[in-house]
Amino acid sequence: MYKQKQLGRGMYQLFCVAVGLILMAPIFYAVSISFMRPEEILTTDLNLLPNSLYLGNYQIAIEQTMIFRFIFNSFVVAFVASFVRIILASLAAFSLAFFEYKGKKMFFYLVVGSMIIPSDLLLVQNFFTVARMDLVNTYLGIMIVFFFNAMSVFIMRQRFLTYSKFLREAALVDGCGNFRFYAQILVPSNIPVFATVFIVSFVGVWNTFLWPLMVTNVNEMRTAQMAITMLNIAEGSASYGPGTVMAAAVIILIPSIAVFVLFQKRIVGGLMTGSVKG
Repeated sequence: MYKQKQLGRGMYQLFCVAVGLILMAPIFYAVSISFMRPEEILTTDLNLLPNSLYLGNYQIAIEQTMIFRFIFNSFVVAFVASFVRIILASLAAFSLAFFEYKGKKMFFYLVVGSMIIPSDLLLVQNFFTVARMDLVNTYLGIMIVFFFNAMSVFIMRQRFLTYSKFLREAALVDGCGNFRFYAQILVPSNIPVFATVFIVSFVGVWNTFLWPLMVTNVNEMRTAQMAITMLNIAEGSASYGPGTVMAAAVIILIPSIAVFVLFQKRIVGGLMTGSVKG
């Protein structure tokens, strides 16, 4: 019986590794193409690996676009938007978990129900709103739509519900106000959940393309994903081949992949923590 269990676990692990390799194959191939010369890519033969490491694609991507400016813009937008999101989500979750007031359940149902609304459905209305606020071509205009996220509120509320309400009542008796209870008790003891929301938000905002494209029309305010598009649709230049586009994509992928790899344990731990109580 023990040997059967060990064999089953081994087969399951091999299956997971195989699925992981299949899912990552496009990324590996993109990296490989980014180091290929144009003649190696534009051929009828299938070349999975470059004959030699060719750095010309990265040189073109760096010199022909403002890629580092775009990466800086993406970092500012993703970092600030994610930081504001954890503050707003945690305060909303604190209210939903610890306070009793009329309409609380209905408000929570509206928050959860908003998760089924496709974000693309709100693009046009959001653009008109941002334009009326004169926030086009500004950092605030790009990031304002990412400040609130229903899933973040839901995860934090589920975590806060694991605390006994007697804990807050005891804190109030001892003279600990609501804000102090939130700042000195809830926040320090929920760092994994806060880190989860921040990291998931950062990666999601970093990879967003359509909204920054709509709300910016000058290169100085473009985000990282724009670099790929600029290389892909550039006219009158034979240098902007698939290798250059893939090189730009690899450069842009590095920060988000690094964040995910470094903090993946916190992401899993935070999601598991947030699902303890329904």
